[in-house]
Amino acid sequence: MRIGVLGAAGIVPEALLKPARENPDVDIAAIAARDISRAHEFATKHRIPEVHATYEELLADPSIDAVYNPTPNGLHGRWTLAALAAGKHVLCEKPFTANASEARLVADAAEAAGLVVMEAFHYRYHPFTRRMEELLASGELGEVQHIETAVCFPLPRFKDIRYNPSLAGGATMDAGCYAVHMARVLGGATPTVVDARAKLRSPEIDRAMTASLRFPSGATGRVRASLWSSDVLRISARVVCRGGELRAINPLSPQFWHRLSIRRGDSRSVERFSHRPSYAHQLEAFADAVLRDVPSLTPPSDAIETMTVVDAIYEAAGLRPRVPTS
Repeated sequence: MRIGVLGAAGIVPEALLKPARENPDVDIAAIAARDISRAHEFATKHRIPEVHATYEELLADPSIDAVYNPTPNGLHGRWTLAALAAGKHVLCEKPFTANASEARLVADAAEAAGLVVMEAFHYRYHPFTRRMEELLASGELGEVQHIETAVCFPLPRFKDIRYNPSLAGGATMDAGCYAVHMARVLGGATPTVVDARAKLRSPEIDRAMTASLRFPSGATGRVRASLWSSDVLRISARVVCRGGELRAINPLSPQFWHRLSIRRGDSRSVERFSHRPSYAHQLEAFADAVLRDVPSLTPPSDAIETMTVVDAIYEAAGLRPRVPTS
């Protein structure tokens, strides 16, 4: 599978280039960027053989089978739709689109084209996440009663695109989509939003968000997200069950330090997992979906559910859901 990259974003080496080196199914064949000089510099540094002058030119390249879309949030939908129109499969960075309505447009286009579109929630493909799902699905901890997820990290660069309202920025979009998605995965369903409170960087941009959830089973939930707040660094999940509890430290990037603590009644245990990067597992899943028709865990239908909750959080906090970049 020959992949073209839409933009020289900082995430590209870790999310795509490094895992591609160990994956015989994948060839990173081309890149395009808004600044062609930056594209050439990036291609030279990372040994990408072809540079295209524009995104449109890359999408028109008949030798490209799929694209990786790490453009700013507000442009995800536009360039995924353009890639589908050009007959390319897409691995799209999170959040999938600016809002749920745009996610539905992309889902419909992917179905009509018969092409793979996968949202890049890389943690979803790591054995750490699979183990949490297995423990909860087995029933050995009892019925789920409460779920807490948090993705908080400091980003004091206030000119960063993640603080830009015209690019669909905000803490809930960047960090919060992870927290929402993880809550959905651990809860096994899409929750409703009970209430939400935002801390603002500007009138339209949340630098932090806390939201309360309720799942169809009656279980409650809370998600926290922050790019700049007193909750400086917290990447965790906690699931309280009738007969036990899970506590996960750094479930998003278990290639670094991580821990899964399990309480079964009065007994406790700790599990750790392979440090193989979650991005490598994700790229394998994308190749399997494109080359072998293996269903992915993060298809457009899943993205619609996540963006529906993200939209509802913004509305509950008195903010407008994000809009695509015009």
